[in-house]
Amino acid sequence: QVQLVESGGGLVQTGGSLRLSCAASGRTFRSMGWFRQAPQKEREFVAAISLNWSGGVTTYCADSVKGRFTISRNNAKNTIYLQMNSLKPEDAATYYCAARAYGVSRSRADYDYWGQGTQVTVSS
Repeated sequence: QVQLVESGGGLVQTGGSLRLSCAASGRTFRSMGWFRQAPQKEREFVAAISLNWSGGVTTYCADSVKGRFTISRNNAKNTIYLQMNSLKPEDAATYYCAARAYGVSRSRADYDYWGQGTQVTVSS
């Protein structure tokens, strides 16, 4: 049974940092990513990471988080991370981990598996 379990959310002040983790179990995925959803807003792409056939990785970040958020993965642990620095109030949302068997995508419709989400609150 496939499971994605997020952790690391919490309350942080503006300008602070958090590190989210997403541990996958049941299988490995070529691509995994983070999406977020704020109240009354659509779920949006944050970042994704994909294994290349050459053994490297490809990463993508939304423009709104470039330079502040970094996505990484530990293949041995089947886990991805989202290091979030310089957090802003507009980053507050529920952050969801997602996974798919194929190459990286920014579209939530392309992801087959989802975690339950972890809440990030940023106080101003």
